[in-house]
Amino acid sequence: MKKITFIGAGSMGFTRNLVADLLTLDAFKDAVISLMDIHPGRLDYSRRAVEKIIKARGCPDARVEATTDRAAALDGADGVVCTILNGGVQVWRHDIEIPKAFGVDINVGDTRGPAGVFRFLRTAPVMLDICKDIERYCPKAVFLNYTNPMAMLCRIMQGKYPKLTISGLCHSVQGTAGMLAGWLGEDMKDVTYTCAGINHQAFYLDYKVRGEDAYPRLRQAVEKPEIYNEEIVRNELFKAFGYYITESSGHNSEYCAWFRKRPDLIDKYCTNGTGWNPGVYAYILNEYLKGEDTWETEFQKWIDEGEVNTLWNGEYAAYIFNAVFGDGKPFRFNGNIRNFGIIDNLPRGACVEVPCLADKAGITPFRVGEMPRQLAALCSLSSELEELAVEAVLTGDKMKVYQSIMMDPLTSAVLSLGEIRDMVRAMFEKNRDYLDYFKGSL
Repeated sequence: MKKITFIGAGSMGFTRNLVADLLTLDAFKDAVISLMDIHPGRLDYSRRAVEKIIKARGCPDARVEATTDRAAALDGADGVVCTILNGGVQVWRHDIEIPKAFGVDINVGDTRGPAGVFRFLRTAPVMLDICKDIERYCPKAVFLNYTNPMAMLCRIMQGKYPKLTISGLCHSVQGTAGMLAGWLGEDMKDVTYTCAGINHQAFYLDYKVRGEDAYPRLRQAVEKPEIYNEEIVRNELFKAFGYYITESSGHNSEYCAWFRKRPDLIDKYCTNGTGWNPGVYAYILNEYLKGEDTWETEFQKWIDEGEVNTLWNGEYAAYIFNAVFGDGKPFRFNGNIRNFGIIDNLPRGACVEVPCLADKAGITPFRVGEMPRQLAALCSLSSELEELAVEAVLTGDKMKVYQSIMMDPLTSAVLSLGEIRDMVRAMFEKNRDYLDYFKGSL
């Protein structure tokens, strides 16, 4: 009997999909699913959802437990999944709204730049506390993080707790690979690829169908208006860089200087796309704000009427757990891990997103070597700015926060150094209840 712990289990979409995946595997049909959240109401709905999944999957030997006590949830766990949001939507919203008041238009704001950095500053201490508890209560557990900002959080956790088995997962790698296959009219079972870079800025260094390079076909495909308009920003990046990038056009529009610095560019590239997230201002925030009043009704509706997916939901966690402490079948995936001899032309020790192998030995990254220079140039800047933010948390130095944000491509394309300093001060003031470990003034 294995124990899988979910920290932030009130994120019911993630929880129910990952539990449904776990219970498809023989090794976990008698698992203990331990749910932990600080919100008792959301926790109870997740418990009821998992009970429904256990019944639907036909796993009478599996059981669920729910608690607000993190230590109890982690005690003896074999695997840990984290999906927390520290501070909630009403705090996170200021990460988006304050930059907008200064002229920086953000689509998602959970990865890097002013919004991603401040989300990281709030979240990192909590994640380090979780690692401390894992070290105490389940030091051999596999810890898989889904919380953003992915790269900065994985980097600081892996740096502070190098003996723990930690990796971060993002569905954009397999999700984009499937999207490209669909554009080509191909089945994913015939597709192979090598994807590497940093979280949300990883590139398919090769993309093959039945062993043949599919990039010539993809270059033709993106010239079709219906395909071009589905991912305008990413297709423009593909044309410029020569390799396809992971994560949505909305996300990628805010990681560089070319798409959001003027209203006419936002209109051209970020509002006319037909994909799920072309890049409108505060897209994810607005979705979350809608859910503030409807989440309980939606959770109850799914428990009463929702169907449990009989297929794999597309996330890697269950197969990684299965490879390390289940039936031992090796599993290859893209994970977030520190760069020690993996990508030669990205910063040493920074967090990279690269092919990894999960097996009984744990999680092992594959060596990539050098990325094409133009890709390394784009990723290196983002990676160095993430390193500055990590140093800021470790030292409590506000100046490093400012330096991380002042060189952010979108921010620096819109604001002067003085304006950026004023924006960062305003964001520190709004977050003063969460960031008292920073001392002094900026």
